[in-house]
Amino acid sequence: MMNVLVVYWHPEPRSFNGAMFNKAIEVLEAEGHQVKTSNLHQMKFDPVSGRHNFTTTNDAVFFKQQLEEMHATEHQGFSPEIEAEIQKLEWCDLVIFQFPLWWFGMPAMLKGWVDRVFAMGRTYGGGRFYQDGVYQGKKAMLSVTMGGPEEAYIKDGWNGDLNGILRPIHRGILEFNGFSVLAPHAVFGPARKTEQERITDLEIYAQRLRSIFSEPAIHIGQY
Repeated sequence: MMNVLVVYWHPEPRSFNGAMFNKAIEVLEAEGHQVKTSNLHQMKFDPVSGRHNFTTTNDAVFFKQQLEEMHATEHQGFSPEIEAEIQKLEWCDLVIFQFPLWWFGMPAMLKGWVDRVFAMGRTYGGGRFYQDGVYQGKKAMLSVTMGGPEEAYIKDGWNGDLNGILRPIHRGILEFNGFSVLAPHAVFGPARKTEQERITDLEIYAQRLRSIFSEPAIHIGQY
């Protein structure tokens, strides 16, 4: 039995992203795993960083978030909502991010979650980066939908290689903090598919999740 955190954002619960979020919970729990979630839209999670991230103050005159994070780490000074999210990361063996690719990246609320929750001192820093990162031994996977077809996201495609698009997240967020990164789970153009095709895509995802903990990490590389 493993612990899984699913961090999800989409503004429409009946979307295909919503279906993938629900399918992940259903399958992982059926496999005997413990699942916690962060349904950011439902939570009305505030993506904007500021002093409200903390209950402590390091410098009341000049706000530098990383210094405040280090101070909060030393003095148990994270706000309750941020502390709860950090504890979910510390608890899990695998974190899955479920989201639609917007402008070649994470939607704002999900990126804001990363900005606020991945806190210096608590989740990285002090020489704890990459293979020596705080979350070494944990796995992470992006489950992401694209509006366009698969041929638009290959090396010579219209938008370019999907792995290149996702690299800032894979390398700059997940590997940076010590996670072993699994291959992304990509679904292309679900809105343009038939209902049966979407059902098939959900079953493909379910099959993968049933053996997710046996998957090896992919190699992102430094360059």
